[in-house]
Amino acid sequence: MKIGIAQINPVIGDFVYNCNRLIRYSEKAKARNCDLIVFSELAIPGYPPRDLLEKAEFVQSNQKAMEYIVERIQGIGVICGFVEKNPADQGNPLFNAALLFEDGHILHKARKRLLPTYDVFDERRYFEPGKESRVFAYKGRKIGLTICEDAWNDQDIFQKRIYPIDPVALLVEDGADLIINLSASVYHVGKSDFRTHMLGSIARKHGIPLIYANQVGGNDSVLFDGCSMAFDSHGAKIAQAADFEEDMVAVDLDIPGAREIHPVSESQAASVLKALVTGTRDYVRKCGFSQTVVGLSGGIDSALTLVIAEMALGRENVSAVFMPSPYTSMDNYEDTADLCWRLDIGLTTIPIDGIFTEFASVLSPGFKTDVPGIAEQNIQARIRGTLLMAVSNMNGCLVLSTGNKSELAVGYCTLYGDMNGGLAVISDVPKTMVYDLARYVNAQKPVIPERILDKAPSAELKPDQTDQDDLPPYDILDAVLKASVEDLKSFEDIINMGFDPVLVKDILSRIDRNEYKRSQAAPGLKVTSKAFGYGRRYPLAKRLTELF
Repeated sequence: MKIGIAQINPVIGDFVYNCNRLIRYSEKAKARNCDLIVFSELAIPGYPPRDLLEKAEFVQSNQKAMEYIVERIQGIGVICGFVEKNPADQGNPLFNAALLFEDGHILHKARKRLLPTYDVFDERRYFEPGKESRVFAYKGRKIGLTICEDAWNDQDIFQKRIYPIDPVALLVEDGADLIINLSASVYHVGKSDFRTHMLGSIARKHGIPLIYANQVGGNDSVLFDGCSMAFDSHGAKIAQAADFEEDMVAVDLDIPGAREIHPVSESQAASVLKALVTGTRDYVRKCGFSQTVVGLSGGIDSALTLVIAEMALGRENVSAVFMPSPYTSMDNYEDTADLCWRLDIGLTTIPIDGIFTEFASVLSPGFKTDVPGIAEQNIQARIRGTLLMAVSNMNGCLVLSTGNKSELAVGYCTLYGDMNGGLAVISDVPKTMVYDLARYVNAQKPVIPERILDKAPSAELKPDQTDQDDLPPYDILDAVLKASVEDLKSFEDIINMGFDPVLVKDILSRIDRNEYKRSQAAPGLKVTSKAFGYGRRYPLAKRLTELF
């Protein structure tokens, strides 16, 4: 049997668009003489639809779209994901389901059995778990059809399993000689390697081939890398689709040694950059925008954000605004102009000196421009934020905010100021990774002025200011941040890693008390295992105390 594995970039709720992608790739698979084509989880409605699943008309449109493609696609077997109504009188009203159809006939349906509720996932909110794992015969094969999480509970891979059953093992017991997994597997750094190991190990353990079809693209904060794959019965990879782009590979299970391997990112920096470019492009376009604007400071964060925007949308769809204050250095004037010249992006300069002076006169005598405190510094950030939103309103463009994860974690950012925007492009990128990405960008083409990479980071909201006046060195801050937020280590665990207790307590305290700021931030693109946003659900009103 020759199987095409297609990874498409669906738009949630655009059933016409999604059906056309299914039809197009089915035709491509037919042209390559495939017997079967496999698409991703919930390919018809797009993943994750979230509370759209509570709307009856959304579910009904999904059903009509499913019926349309069953009739429309002829001459090839098709497996794809859709939302199925639960006919029972009890339980959640829907199933996360998949079907196999061919020439107008539905041959088999499967329902997702393991429904994740961790991190960004909330499937038990909407779906009822499937009750059986049943093999079906198709073109000489006994196929076990699974959906995403169904493959993530092997007892030899996970020391502490979340679920009591392993659908893959149950299908093998039922006689499966081929496992097919439809996925919408959310990207984060390091996941691709683990996933490849896991799927290859499952194929090798059970001694049968495994097909994996993953969604690609960005939907809101979550990103999908694609990287669809196939493994032979020995666990060797025999097919690999590209990362972060629509793609199709085909594998003939009846021809020993048949392989189709497409290239993927060669490094972590390359992968994260592709993820951010994809996420920016998809968020902007799927939200109905085409133009964006970035506020430049002369620093590395805004420079990287501008580069990502240009890569995602093209220079003609990106503009830049530079808003110098009385404390802005001449270096930043020069570096901002140089950056935009290298990228061939239009730059507008709007000095905020006069506006700042006007605020000072209104707020005097308590307002002090000679020795700026928090109020004086934040006013500058809010003036800039207001100007950027005015540009957004005038030109119909989306503001891309430029704060990184390290700043967002400890509250080194201003509400209604530099946090303004429609998308926080690098809000899940720690500062040390920002430098890695910038250097990777420049290794391909030197578009970021070297002085931007070399200068000490500064908000420039008061004379001679640097970030390290208020923050620990970024390599230390990022290590503590990862340990606490991503790895969920305790205070004692982090101290035992060799960090100063006073410093750790200060960082953890800042993370805790700035939850309210992050709850008001623009949505950001998730690239680490735990991002700030709807995958990290902490209360705002709380008082965490130690028990003695």
